[in-house]
Amino acid sequence: MLLPVTTTVWGMEYSVHACPKRHKSEAEAMFPGLDVDDLLIIPTCQRTKIDLVQTSEDADIEKDFCLERYVAFAKRVTDRLMADGHWADYIDPCSGLSMVNKDSQQIYGEVDALVTLLNYQTINTGCCKIALHPTWGSAMYPASIFTKAPVTALQHAVQVTEAGIREQDPAA
Repeated sequence: MLLPVTTTVWGMEYSVHACPKRHKSEAEAMFPGLDVDDLLIIPTCQRTKIDLVQTSEDADIEKDFCLERYVAFAKRVTDRLMADGHWADYIDPCSGLSMVNKDSQQIYGEVDALVTLLNYQTINTGCCKIALHPTWGSAMYPASIFTKAPVTALQHAVQVTEAGIREQDPAA
């Protein structure tokens, strides 16, 4: 782990990891032509008000809220990194597909990444494997960002993003 779990102004947790050997082939398939040797994976987790394993209108509303918040954060971070000359991308949590580099239909396994990178436990619910946050259990919304930027550039992009969030939402 290159940067331990940190919390954003919105309460979203993130950490920074070098792409482990066991995820390199998946990363190469997701990002064709990219040298993944120095690829960073930034898993994010948002605590949810309800357990998202359940299927209900409330769960759908919570998922939509978390999706909007994640995309707002991830897009700002990746846009900042790319403006600074670094390669970056983020995953659409609904499809598991890349949002910036659309050269592949490879789906990213958020649950497997949380198990490998953060040692999260899992449970099986029907046909799905669910990651369990060590404090929040299954009341969480995971999604990931990728970059080839140095950790310091990523930290700067997060700081700029958080400043923009605070400017738009002083209560954040």
